[in-house]
Amino acid sequence: MLGEDWCAHERELGERMLRSFGLEPVYTRHALSGTGFICAHPEARAADLKEAFLDSSIKGIITAIGGIDTFRIFPYLMEDPEFIQAVKDHPKLFLGFSDTTNDHLMLHRLGLQTFYGQAFLTDLAELSGDMLPYSKEQFLSLFEPYLGRRITPSQLWYEERKSFAPEAVGTAANAHKESRGFELLQGSPVFRGQLLGGCIESMGDMLLSDCGQLIREMLRDQPELEGSLPSPEVFDQQGQITRRYGIFPTMEEWNGKILFAETSELRTSPERLRTYLQALKAEGVFSSVSGVLVGKPIDQCFYEEYKAVWTETVDDPELPILYNVNFGHASPRAILPYGAEAMIDANKQEIVLL
Repeated sequence: MLGEDWCAHERELGERMLRSFGLEPVYTRHALSGTGFICAHPEARAADLKEAFLDSSIKGIITAIGGIDTFRIFPYLMEDPEFIQAVKDHPKLFLGFSDTTNDHLMLHRLGLQTFYGQAFLTDLAELSGDMLPYSKEQFLSLFEPYLGRRITPSQLWYEERKSFAPEAVGTAANAHKESRGFELLQGSPVFRGQLLGGCIESMGDMLLSDCGQLIREMLRDQPELEGSLPSPEVFDQQGQITRRYGIFPTMEEWNGKILFAETSELRTSPERLRTYLQALKAEGVFSSVSGVLVGKPIDQCFYEEYKAVWTETVDDPELPILYNVNFGHASPRAILPYGAEAMIDANKQEIVLL
């Protein structure tokens, strides 16, 4: 959507914010080609990412937004030795969340540390004219080594905006005082490990075979999406494509890690969340990790229901689960570096990056 005319005011806000940090925004070749083109040409999106890694003038890559079908770039990049070598030879900061979980896990497979947290349209182009204070502080932390950084609960949480129209520019997001903080659902209040994870829908869809049916239901309920989404048949291949390139970490690779996982703006039903968690459980994730960080649900939707699904599905009261953490789709957003060693202390209400 970044290239659509109705998004021009958000592009301007995001560019202005980047420049305020001393950064110069450069759009990849096809980033402004519009939703129809982006939908039809995953090879162009893959080429953009490859060119960014090969361009020595590019210091960081910030995703425009999330998406729904990032997995379609895997065949173009994971079979391209030049891209794979470019990632190894020219490491760059990569920042994004939501369906870019696919990018993160692909780059993790290639040995690059990336950062799960924010995106251009959702954070840098905040309609109020400035980033949300908590998110801005987190973004600024990217300019320094993360050793010793502490992530603590935000004092405020923000509702998802109902309108992103030009008329909304200059208006503040609806804010609420945070009353819960980080909530320990079970297990030891202190645990540590290397961070690995992403959006629960994206990770679950990597492992399941019914994604095409979900798209069919989405198109049935929202026919206006026709043309801006690939055909459901494309999504029927998602699990096969993901496994072909070994994108999802193996059980051994999850050993001792801290899983971080959060739900999207789709407000996934508790029943569907259970299905996703069962898929992760079947891969041995919960029997391998040292603990779990669960992101705050957007607009606190299904807040209590999700808690029950997590504890019931994990079915191991000894595994620490810290809930309501400020990362992912709910605003404001912290930034979690993949592979960073983290010490979690629920009593002190902090995550320390070691």
